Amino acid sequence: MKPLSRTLRIGITIGLRQENESMWTNGIKQNALYLAESLKQCPSVASVHLVNTTAVAITPALPWDQARWPTATFEHAKDNLDVLIELGGQVNANQTAYLKEHGCRLISYCCGVEYVNVMQSMLFDRPMWGYDLFVNQRYDAIWMVPQVANSSQSYFETLRRRPAQVVPFVWDPIFVNQRSQDFEHHGEYRPQPGPKRLTVMEPNQDIVKFCMYPVFIAEEAYRQRPQDIALLQVTNADRLAHESKEFVAVMNQLDIVRQHKAVFVGRHDTPQFLSEMTDVVISHQIENALNYFYFDVCWQGYPLVHNAYMCRDLGYFYEGNDVREGSRKLIEVLTTHDDNWQDYIARQRQVLGRYLPACPEVTAEYERLLTTLLQQPLV
Repeated sequence: MKPLSRTLRIGITIGLRQENESMWTNGIKQNALYLAESLKQCPSVASVHLVNTTAVAITPALPWDQARWPTATFEHAKDNLDVLIELGGQVNANQTAYLKEHGCRLISYCCGVEYVNVMQSMLFDRPMWGYDLFVNQRYDAIWMVPQVANSSQSYFETLRRRPAQVVPFVWDPIFVNQRSQDFEHHGEYRPQPGPKRLTVMEPNQDIVKFCMYPVFIAEEAYRQRPQDIALLQVTNADRLAHESKEFVAVMNQLDIVRQHKAVFVGRHDTPQFLSEMTDVVISHQIENALNYFYFDVCWQGYPLVHNAYMCRDLGYFYEGNDVREGSRKLIEVLTTHDDNWQDYIARQRQVLGRYLPACPEVTAEYERLLTTLLQQPLV
């Protein structure tokens, strides 16, 4: 394919809920910024703007550098775009028509397990849109990150009437570094004497990232090595501990709970909790085998016991739902990790290089995707 000249003006949508919305509320805004950094590396791209689709004003209160990541409302951006990537905020039918009339391509960028979310909404009375569902039929392309393809590709394709294609997952340490700069050792892992503090930080909003198997992994290790575990901390779990009789009943079967070595607390800022409260992180996922949380943890050098097969060379990997294997990995961490902690940090950062915006393979693939997009007729 003939390369494009550096002329493309790209927008990436966000959906602000407040003027000073935290970067750590969810991964969507980080995703938009990482994607912007990646696209800026492409030879065909002249500019990348974030485009807010809500009525929230764009002010200096935003938690990112607007010189580096220019941010505008849809009204201010709509006449200066060649490609709009719908990521964190949806454009409506009239806005779509306007873009198409002015020759702008529209991409649906899918980074969530939408099929799982919709299933749970329907089955468990979690309202999302009610009868007022707008499904855009005029996308020029559907891009999806690798970890959601297995569960949601057909959901995307059938409703949006376009084939979906996998695109590179991108991440950058800029925000975890920024948030951690004032912490001791810039928030990086350092060995601490004595028993270890274990942390589980799953969101506990759905089955995709839930705390039960990580707690079980800690329990299996505690039964064998109680002297090596100071505390198990489970964040985003205070609601479960107070409101779910089933959760409480299961947890009360565990030695680590009965012996008062486990606490179930609320939501915490990830970089701060790692820096101040954590020695080891235990995680489990279903259909979400790449995740910014894993990358933040490993970049900062914390041992991560996880089952994310798409990044099995990070941290300490166990297969599937095998709690016994996970506990063996945890015991390995407890007994040997601190002997080579500096080598571990270096290895994690080397592995994570393949996801960085400036990775040549990432740049080449996004340039190829843009070239293909521009060679297609408008939908």
